[in-house]
Amino acid sequence: MTRTLTRRRFIRISAAAASLGALSAGHPVRAEVAPVTWRGTMLGAVATMEIHGEDRSRAERLIALACAEARRLERLFSLYLDESALVALNRTGVLIDPAAEMVDLLSTSQHYSTLTGGLFDVTVQPLWELYANHFARDDADPAGPVATEIGAAVARVGSHRLSVSRDRIVMPKGMAITLNGIAQGYVTDKVVDLLRAHGISHSLVDMGEARAIGARPDGRPWDVGIADPDIVGQTKTVLPIIDRAVSTSGGYGCQFDAKARFNHLFDPKSGGCALRYRSVTTVSRSATAADALSTAFSLMPEDEIRSLLPRVDVDRVHLIDEAGKPVELSA
Repeated sequence: MTRTLTRRRFIRISAAAASLGALSAGHPVRAEVAPVTWRGTMLGAVATMEIHGEDRSRAERLIALACAEARRLERLFSLYLDESALVALNRTGVLIDPAAEMVDLLSTSQHYSTLTGGLFDVTVQPLWELYANHFARDDADPAGPVATEIGAAVARVGSHRLSVSRDRIVMPKGMAITLNGIAQGYVTDKVVDLLRAHGISHSLVDMGEARAIGARPDGRPWDVGIADPDIVGQTKTVLPIIDRAVSTSGGYGCQFDAKARFNHLFDPKSGGCALRYRSVTTVSRSATAADALSTAFSLMPEDEIRSLLPRVDVDRVHLIDEAGKPVELSA
């Protein structure tokens, strides 16, 4: 049983391992064009960056700069760092003079909540705490928390009750926020913006969500794999990506019980867990949009996803339904 927040690590990026092979197909490769790569962790997830360019020392400096920016944002958004701004907000219910990025991300979160009819909601942390505490008990009822407990947690959910402004952020007593459904995409976008501003035109960035800058140096797309929900380490399908971001949500990323009936993808309205699809993958120009909407779409039937696509920045959606059948929806 997995309790850590690994929900986004279903995406396997094959481009990093294949880059030199792709460059050598019919083209001479000089040593100085080998990609500069970085691997680490960010916001509780495995993170990677790969920069292509002839000036290796400059690429290394840019990676150091990008990592420093990502760490700065992590200190705002992380649930796992005791000194983070988010932890302080959850502890006190108020942030005075918040960082501009915190205001931006919470405002963006409220925007996606409105677009999805409340199905994307960063205030579902009380539901996480309820389910995690319930199944941590030795005598946990396998049927899950009782209805009264779920109802009490749902009563503390609702991002429309957040007051977000440049001078302060205030939330009602008992509310708690998790940004794990959007912050990784947001940090990825910020790192991409930084690299673009420094002239990088070929890169693959993954701060918990994957986003490509341009194509590979030889003009071919980057290959982003969607993992098989049933077989660890296996790829279900591969998506060719140029200047796009990819995000996958699936209940199997964090399951509370051995029978996989309860997972981290919560319905903010009912307090239940998403079981409609095995996984949902979104492709967008924005990693922030891809991140938030892959979560919300996990709770929507296909017809509602189709009707929403013209209004959101998502090119296509790849579903793996409950029976394991792939379905593709396009904007």
